[in-house]
Amino acid sequence: MRIVVPELGSGQLGEAWRMCVGTGRFELALRRDYQESLALVQKEIGFRHIRGHGLLSDGVGIHRPYEYQGVPHVRYAFTYVDQVIDGYLELGIKPFLELGFMPEALASGDETVFWWRGNITPPRSWQDWAALVRATIGHLVDRYGIEQVRGWPIEVWNEPNLKEFWAGADETAYHHLYEVTAKAVKEIDAGLQVGGPAISPGADDWLPRFAEFVERRSAPVDFVSKHAYTSGPARHVPFGTYQKLKPATDLLDQFATPRGLLAGTALEGLPVHITEFNSSYRPDNPIHDTAFHAAYLAPVVAAAGDLVDSFSYWTFCDVFEEMGVPTTPWHGGFGLLAHRQVKKPTYHLYAFMARMGDEVLHRDENCLVTRDSGGRVTVLAWTLDGSSPKFSIPLERAASAFYVRSSVSEQEGNVFAAWGEMGRPMSLRPKQLETLRELAEPARTHGRLAVTGGRADLDLFLERHEVTLVEISPVERDETPPWWDDERVYG
Repeated sequence: MRIVVPELGSGQLGEAWRMCVGTGRFELALRRDYQESLALVQKEIGFRHIRGHGLLSDGVGIHRPYEYQGVPHVRYAFTYVDQVIDGYLELGIKPFLELGFMPEALASGDETVFWWRGNITPPRSWQDWAALVRATIGHLVDRYGIEQVRGWPIEVWNEPNLKEFWAGADETAYHHLYEVTAKAVKEIDAGLQVGGPAISPGADDWLPRFAEFVERRSAPVDFVSKHAYTSGPARHVPFGTYQKLKPATDLLDQFATPRGLLAGTALEGLPVHITEFNSSYRPDNPIHDTAFHAAYLAPVVAAAGDLVDSFSYWTFCDVFEEMGVPTTPWHGGFGLLAHRQVKKPTYHLYAFMARMGDEVLHRDENCLVTRDSGGRVTVLAWTLDGSSPKFSIPLERAASAFYVRSSVSEQEGNVFAAWGEMGRPMSLRPKQLETLRELAEPARTHGRLAVTGGRADLDLFLERHEVTLVEISPVERDETPPWWDDERVYG
């Protein structure tokens, strides 16, 4: 199949694909491995926002009740909050705030989720909950300035449609939580962005009812959020999970659902944020570590910006403890990076996207072709089964072109396979870690293309589960001196 890439662009690539990325619970950002991992991700990918659970949970320590002279009081402590957000901003990434879970002293029950026990019950006192929200958001405004914080979306809770995350999955109680929380946020400043309901897949019927509720109650809402995964029922083994996946196009269908369901409601036209997406919703599914995973998600990352305002990969690294402390370096974690900044194949999918141009020239189910302002053309191609695409690339004002190709596949940049060949050591020795970091890099080749009639032919062969990026730069002037002789270089 030969693809003749048009000379004129068909639109802008946009930044929905890197507008947000997920993270483990809030206070994990105080750890060295986390900080070094985020620094690497920001250097090579550059996400705009970061979202995770547990901002209001006891591990962050904001809500600190005490008694003095027989009178109960609350002190709001932001020691960890300031350290984490200062670190984010230094790396060029802003919070996408999720308000949850419930501080134990404010909770109405003792139901929790995750190994780190996030409390999922409503507050004992709605007045005290609203005070906590006002204190937290007010502190952020005081510290970072209102213009800064107005750019940080504020999401109310996480997946309230699931009893694991909201006691009894009580929709009426969530609506009340949303109203109280959103109004408390707006009391700080009307320009702050607040939204929800952050539902999990399979609960889209919540969206029209949420729209009806906020309209009836005049509750403020600036965006709509939901999550998307494609995995089926979990089959558990010790320290792991296996699941069948739906086709990746199912993610695109899930992304498109909110706008259709909300058409004609009070929420029509609001920004839609997919604040979590991945293949499996389990942090112990080895599919996340594979070369297959990068090729599987490539068509989603390349195309979903046409459907939503952001879609947040869950998560940027494996410093993540919902199921407890991981027992092996590769354990099926959500992260683009394994522990110690070892790059997984899906990391490279995002790093490839970060090197693409802004102008879309061509896109289909197997490739994306862009161009930047300097005339550099980038071709991102992927396959699950192997393929041999051929491209005719427009390159004006050039007699030839220089290309660099970077690839990950079952054979190249597949550190998960290399770790298996090592015998899957549970604790990596320094030399093993060094070796795996080297093997985690994509294979790179380079060459020259002839340009005839303003076009260059690019023929590719892709292995099974391969994602490849080809960067093609026009050679507008060859400055090789007349006395240069390649044959004489070798004597």
